[in-house]
Amino acid sequence: MEDKLHNFFTENDFDFQEPHSGHLERFERKLNTPKKINRTSWKWLSVAASVVLVLGFWLGSTHQKRMIDLADVSPKLEEVQDYFVTTINQELKTVEKNRSLETESIIEEALDQLEELEDNYRLFILELNSDVNKTTIINSMIRNYQQRLEILENVLQQIEQIKNPNLLNDEIYI
Repeated sequence: MEDKLHNFFTENDFDFQEPHSGHLERFERKLNTPKKINRTSWKWLSVAASVVLVLGFWLGSTHQKRMIDLADVSPKLEEVQDYFVTTINQELKTVEKNRSLETESIIEEALDQLEELEDNYRLFILELNSDVNKTTIINSMIRNYQQRLEILENVLQQIEQIKNPNLLNDEIYI
């Protein structure tokens, strides 16, 4: 232990010189001098910030138009949307569990396709909020969900084929 301390002090160059004369007095004077805090400017600043926040929340809540989604149209469509969202999320988890070097490109391509379908779905939501033919838009939204599931199922089949290349050869076709 003593060797380590000795080596530490011999290897490092420390400044052992005394501070300039009057250093201690200047230091104590700075410590004892009370700081002047301008509290009135902080009070006004906090009041102004509070007013801006309250005004911002009020403007945001009154001027924001609520966007309706598939689930907002009817309870049956809410069930359909919940089914698709739950199933898609489960499939995505399964795909992510099977991510490897061999499957990386397939998964990334599928995720790009899913992202494109998600962008299309956002456009459908905008169209649903306008007074256009809602039945056609709702059918397109459901078809969008179906396409997402098809993509994920195809990816899982491709992953299974990569993991078990003899699987296709062992199947019997009738």
